[in-house]
Amino acid sequence: MIELDIKPLDSRAMAAARQRQNELLKPAGSLGELEEISIQISGITGKVKNKIEKKIHFLFGSDHGIYDEGVSASPQYFTEVLMKVYAEDGGAINALCKNSGVELKIFDLGVKNLSNYKDIDSRHKFMPEGTRNFLKQRAMTLETVEQVIKFGIDLVHEAKNENFNIIGAGEVGMANTTPAAACIMAALGVLNENLVGRGGGLTDEAFEKKKKVVISALNFHNPDKNDALEILSCVGGLDIAAMTGVFLGGALYRVPVVVDGVISIAAALLATKINSLSRDFMIASHKSLEPAYSAAAEELKLKPFLNLSMRLGEGSGCPTAMQIIDDALKVMNDMKTFNDINLESEYRKEIIN
Repeated sequence: MIELDIKPLDSRAMAAARQRQNELLKPAGSLGELEEISIQISGITGKVKNKIEKKIHFLFGSDHGIYDEGVSASPQYFTEVLMKVYAEDGGAINALCKNSGVELKIFDLGVKNLSNYKDIDSRHKFMPEGTRNFLKQRAMTLETVEQVIKFGIDLVHEAKNENFNIIGAGEVGMANTTPAAACIMAALGVLNENLVGRGGGLTDEAFEKKKKVVISALNFHNPDKNDALEILSCVGGLDIAAMTGVFLGGALYRVPVVVDGVISIAAALLATKINSLSRDFMIASHKSLEPAYSAAAEELKLKPFLNLSMRLGEGSGCPTAMQIIDDALKVMNDMKTFNDINLESEYRKEIIN
């Protein structure tokens, strides 16, 4: 059992931020989601004006035992290969983070045949061979789940102490859209094969098999939809568990965390099962093409503000979203108000109200 003393968003700061937005030199509400983002961050920090001076992105690598059921189009060793690519600064997430001024940290939680590789933190290799095949047994023990979640929470604590203002989280692991779909369906309490997507691209035959694997595994384990730890233990992944911890840590230490695609939002959904207040500290970046993403986003009432047809993983939506979040805060901080230029604004009262 994980119990966290998470406080709600600061309603007074949010009210003051909304008032300032309405006083800025523009039609009220005309900047849409940019306004809402700045108001949400005011609720997180307790300040009307905020800056993102330091950004960080955590990338979690792990292998998945469910790969053995033929649910991935890529060889499993690609997880190891890609981790090395990231360490060599050659991945999409490297380019996006660098362009957005985001520090990237790479963690090996359980990647086969990967050890002591430069710039990869392997000190927390919870399961060296990755999770077990959850069609036949639990993916991991409850003890491991709790350890990995606490690890994610601790990473946020460290980031907070190092003065990072915003956090992103991503993953790499062949077959990990399968546990993501299973976790989302378990948390929603539904058995709907239409929530299973093709992931990195499957043949029609393999896609049908993937659907059957997810449904069969959920019937086999029948996890309690309100017990995130049991869901992760039964059908989860080390990457999903770590990100669950990051989302909880963001709420505990009051740092906004950006949600990426379907694996990320599976973790976000599970975090709310542990503490419902964690949802208010999340910012959804982009709409994933995976069908389970939309179901989870609707349940969480999260609205992604990007729709770029992305399905890469790695947390690739996070650095791009961080640039837009920075724009939202610049507007709040730097725009003049009607009062600043003594412009008559009486006519706006009815519009605002």
